[in-house]
Amino acid sequence: MQFSGEEKPTRRLKLDEIPRLPRLWIGYVLGVITVIAEITAISQHPEITKLPLVVPPLYLFLPSFISLAYWLVCVYEYHVVLAYVTGGEYPVRPIRAAWFHLIPLYQFYWSFKWSRKLALFINKNSRSPAMRPERAGVYVFAAFVIFVLFDRGFGLILLCLAGAKFSAALQRMLEENSTPRNDLPFS
Repeated sequence: MQFSGEEKPTRRLKLDEIPRLPRLWIGYVLGVITVIAEITAISQHPEITKLPLVVPPLYLFLPSFISLAYWLVCVYEYHVVLAYVTGGEYPVRPIRAAWFHLIPLYQFYWSFKWSRKLALFINKNSRSPAMRPERAGVYVFAAFVIFVLFDRGFGLILLCLAGAKFSAALQRMLEENSTPRNDLPFS
C-alpha cells in the first residue's frame, strides 16, 4: 500500500494480510435485543421511567453492557486495521481509541475526534474523497450521545450505521492502495 504523509508503511500489503474489519451485523443484533429488553423492562417495571436512579433488571443490564463492550471492540478493530496498514504509524493506538470512550464527558469529544481523524485518513489516502470528516464526526458524536444518555439499543444501531459507512470507505481505500489478491491457485 502506498500512503501519503507520515503514515507510509514500509511494505506493500495484500488484502488477505490485512486484519478483518468489525462484523457490524453483531452490533445490529445486539441493538435490536437491547431495544426489546428496554421495551420489556418498561412494560413490566414502569417505575423505571419515573425514578432517577434505578438498578435495571438483569435482562436489561446485560444487553446494555454487552452493547457498550461490543462498540469498544469495533472501535479497537478499526484502529488495529489502521495501525497495521500504516506500519504502526497511525497516531491513535487501538487500545487508546477504545478506552477513551470510558472517560466521563471526554468520551463525547473523543467520539467526534477519532471518527473525524479516521475520515480524514480515508480521504487523504483515497483517489477521491469518500467521506466528509466533520459530518462523520458529528454523526458518530450524535449517535454516541444517544447511546450513552438516552437509548442503548437505538444508539448502538446508529453507531453501527456509522461503522458501516467507515467500513465501506476503508475497504474501498484499502482495495485502491493494495496489491491485487492472489486468487488463482497456481499463480
